[in-house]
Amino acid sequence: MNSFIKNTKEVNQIVIIETDGYLNKEGGEAIAAICYEKIKAGQVNFLINMATTKVVNSIGVSILIEIIEKLQEVDGKIGYYNLAPIVSKTFNIMGLTKYSTVFSTEEEALVDL
Repeated sequence: MNSFIKNTKEVNQIVIIETDGYLNKEGGEAIAAICYEKIKAGQVNFLINMATTKVVNSIGVSILIEIIEKLQEVDGKIGYYNLAPIVSKTFNIMGLTKYSTVFSTEEEALVDL
């Protein structure tokens, strides 16, 4: 497992990916690898716990956009929770929140995704 990915688990047919560190090209590719593998297996709902990811760059965000595009093809969804304020602001500015959802907690995300 990539060092950016701390943990993955499944709850109620939702794949939860816990990240750790800088969401850059390598981090984005690590998330994408898991998502694409799970999509091939028929799982289409994802949550990303970003509690220990305090910085993102445009390449990491562009990879998330690619994941969103792939999920739109299979009627899937992706959401994020535990975002640092700067990460939340970046996601808003770059348009991710138009096609995915930001939640405060895992509990809220599991109910509303």
